[in-house]
Amino acid sequence: MSSKEKQREIQIARDYQVVKHNDLIQKSRFDLQMQEQKIILYLITKIKPEDNELKLYEFSIQEFCEICGIYTESGKNYSSLKATIKNLADKSIWTTLADGRETLLRWIERPYISPKSGIIKIKLDELMRPYLLELKSHFTAYNLYYTLAMKSKYSIRIYELLKSYEYIGEFTLDIEALKKMIGAEKYETYKDFRIKVLEIALREINDYSDISVIYSAEKKGLKYNKIQFEIASKKDTIKRAETFKKIERKLNS
Repeated sequence: MSSKEKQREIQIARDYQVVKHNDLIQKSRFDLQMQEQKIILYLITKIKPEDNELKLYEFSIQEFCEICGIYTESGKNYSSLKATIKNLADKSIWTTLADGRETLLRWIERPYISPKSGIIKIKLDELMRPYLLELKSHFTAYNLYYTLAMKSKYSIRIYELLKSYEYIGEFTLDIEALKKMIGAEKYETYKDFRIKVLEIALREINDYSDISVIYSAEKKGLKYNKIQFEIASKKDTIKRAETFKKIERKLNS
């Protein structure tokens, strides 16, 4: 395969969609590192619209790294991904059911890694099925490509949350509730949360995604307690082209 054909295959894979039920986005709480999030999103892109069951998805370490823009020594890629998958297998996600009860879901079932071939096989946990399969309504879809240049672990989580409200154009949430959703409770003051989480994430979302976002904070007494986001699609051709250039520069840097 020529380098041009290889690059074309990589770009096709980067354009695959991540599709999630809105309950998994809007009613869940989890804290994943960036590489952990990318593995989950990458697995979700392998689900086909006609799938009626979650499968054991197979991919190579090299394939994953090339698509996600991870360029390090191959030996380090293997050990890094192995550690990341171990962490994912040990983590769970809180989500709210229709009746108001909360329950825990696992991200993945038992993974398999071949040291010689660098092939990984992973199945998403069976309890994730209603949030990922045969979705007819109340779901959000976005291209994997728009998340690949993001570096803050909060950026993807906030991006998909805002993306799920894109059709409305705005979204207001209690600051403390947002912190819990994205695993940022350690930033106790609004100033710390704004500087270390919010502004970094929104800068990456505005630079690298298909939406533009501005926000304002509301006070109750002396304390900021709510954040309002205004969300707009990047429909302008020039803006989209600028976004593509920024993504490519980041992935190739």
